[in-house]
Amino acid sequence: MAPQEQAVPVRHGTSAGGAPGIVAAALLVAALAASLAQTIVIVVLPAFARELSAPTAEVTWVLTAFMLASAVATPIAGRLGDLFGHRRVLLACLCLFTAGSLVCALAAESRSLGALVAGRALQGVAGGVFPLAFGIARTALPPARLPWTVALLSAMFGIGGSAGMVVAGPLVDAFGTPALFWGTLLLAGAALAAAPALPAVRPARSGRIDFGGAALLSGALVCLLLGISQGGTWGWTSPAVLALFGATLLLSAAFAVLEARIGDPLVDLRLMGVRGQATTNLVTFVVAVAMFGAITLVPQFVQTPAGAGYGFASTPSEAGLIMLPVALVMLIAGPVAARLGHRHGARLPLQAGTVCAAASLAVLAAAHGHIAYFYLAGLLLGAGYGLAFAAIGLLIVQNAEAHQTGIATGVNTIVRTVGGAVGAQTAAAVLAVRASSSWPSESGYAQGFTVFAVLAAAALAATVVVPRRR
Repeated sequence: MAPQEQAVPVRHGTSAGGAPGIVAAALLVAALAASLAQTIVIVVLPAFARELSAPTAEVTWVLTAFMLASAVATPIAGRLGDLFGHRRVLLACLCLFTAGSLVCALAAESRSLGALVAGRALQGVAGGVFPLAFGIARTALPPARLPWTVALLSAMFGIGGSAGMVVAGPLVDAFGTPALFWGTLLLAGAALAAAPALPAVRPARSGRIDFGGAALLSGALVCLLLGISQGGTWGWTSPAVLALFGATLLLSAAFAVLEARIGDPLVDLRLMGVRGQATTNLVTFVVAVAMFGAITLVPQFVQTPAGAGYGFASTPSEAGLIMLPVALVMLIAGPVAARLGHRHGARLPLQAGTVCAAASLAVLAAAHGHIAYFYLAGLLLGAGYGLAFAAIGLLIVQNAEAHQTGIATGVNTIVRTVGGAVGAQTAAAVLAVRASSSWPSESGYAQGFTVFAVLAAAALAATVVVPRRR
């Protein structure tokens, strides 16, 4: 059984932490920095390939390294926060994130791909920010403020991700690729500077770190995401990819056996049997696949030159601006989801979000010959992203015991990360059928948008098993 956390009450505004508004602001800055860093390279991967004189398959590691490290760090950080205090572990994650941002900036200046990938892996430790932020919010904020903060933290996963794609193009066009990481360094520093305002709630130290479980889970996630990210390059039926997926199954089975037998597991597998947790994580995975697949396709489509017979020959800056409606609408959708969840239960905004996502992708599947369709779809996708992920955060927190908030939200963050990787690689697989030696066919994009629209509709169908209220 997981150890019970006995939170020591902390008065708002004392030396142990700031007022509720300051606490919420500090948590949101940390979440923004972590989510923005993940996606800030997506739109400008071609620019890295040119600057580093490296093939696309190698440059893709600039994205994959972050996702791998994030998936591994998330459950470990959540567990450590539950055992030893969320603020302490959050500060450690932000320190590593800041160091990784500096390494990336220097590597981009010197044009070293190996150092850049290493820096991105170090940045990926920021994935642990999300379960820690949820844990702090759960113990430090008054009940009236908690739903709004949880909704905004959940929505920040998409808001920051969209913002990363919006600002990346203009930064690179104006100042070059190092500007991406000097910018994230400033944001990481701001989050680190704000962290001392968070309350130091002290849990009872009545547990231990499950190093064996951490190693097995880390190995399983690395094998899974490595196989997904490299399947299109190495071949989905190649011995290397099949071996990675086989290792994923073996390591996952060993992890499940170990966690069921020890007293202080890294992940309490009984959470998987809680209806609210299991069903919400299922919907999270499907939604993440659909939405991350969509945001992978859109920048590539609009940057395709007119000589391919479609596309708009957009610059990286113009491609990023197409994602601006997504980010703006998400800022509105998060608080709306909190209000709807308070009045009608969190399942309603989750369902509304999946409807908007399916509608946006259906628009692009049917009509993508004019840039206006992409702006319209962006408005709908932003609403879908904001409503769905804000509602998911509310559902996860509502259906978790207080002492398991960190690991419950950590598991959900892993599900989002893995779903995002699956979505991105599914998009690449759909585009593998090329009309020429240089560019995917237009029908490949139409098929991709259709696939993700169907997945969003499937997520809507899956919401029927999500509890209306706790």
